Amino acid sequence: MTRELGRNGLAGSIGDNPASSNVILPRPPPAPTAVIPINAIIENASNRCSLRASIRTSLKSLLTQPHLFLISKPALLISTLYFSTYATANTIDTISSTVSNTPAQTTTTGPAKFLATTSVNMSLCLYKDSQFARMFGPPPGIAGTVARTIPRASYALFAVRDSMTIFASFNLPPLIAPLLPISEEVEKSVSRVSVAQFLAPAGIQLFSTPLHLWGLDLYNRPMGNGTRWRTRVAKVGRDWFGSSLARMGRIVPAFGVGGVVNSGVRRKMMGMQEV
Repeated sequence: MTRELGRNGLAGSIGDNPASSNVILPRPPPAPTAVIPINAIIENASNRCSLRASIRTSLKSLLTQPHLFLISKPALLISTLYFSTYATANTIDTISSTVSNTPAQTTTTGPAKFLATTSVNMSLCLYKDSQFARMFGPPPGIAGTVARTIPRASYALFAVRDSMTIFASFNLPPLIAPLLPISEEVEKSVSRVSVAQFLAPAGIQLFSTPLHLWGLDLYNRPMGNGTRWRTRVAKVGRDWFGSSLARMGRIVPAFGVGGVVNSGVRRKMMGMQEV
């Protein structure tokens, strides 16, 4: 079993690379497509600039200086986040299929996968969020802002947000796929699991985005500065829809396209190991 686990683990790691190539290589690259909406949401939440203006600025930077954009700190943070998350998910799938003596291509939806991927993703995401908030939040001097740490309440909200996204990206698609109203004719072109892999991560953003915005608001306007909770609710409500669409623009390439590519490559590599 140890030899089989090592061999399958190698194939699983190779499977990570095509999925992470969506992070590192421009085919299509979630790193830049993820950095752009993240920047926009944070700058909009801090009233630094609007979503549209931020996206326009980021796209200009990507098109005019792509080499600098792709190796920038934000892009490298996102690349590390996605690669590590997929590597963890694939490792759990490989261990589970080997221990349970099931086909190597089998994926699991159990709590072990959720806990492992959430732990890795959340740890890196919280660090990424703290860096992005400092880089793209309100600049010093505006509304009395000074360099400060991320509030614990913001970290808690970000943690719940990440847990929802990970569950919707890795555990939920296989569960809802059989329930999707897709005809046999449509299934000849696209599988139920592939459709679910796009719908679940995107749809969950409608519910997780308010947590993200609330956490950012607590950083931008710390508790105790006189901001009333109704003012915070109004701010989150105003930004909710646009920010939800922006987060979908980040999540769909990363966990939609990336998830489908990762599953396909891993299934093919594991199938080759069984031959």
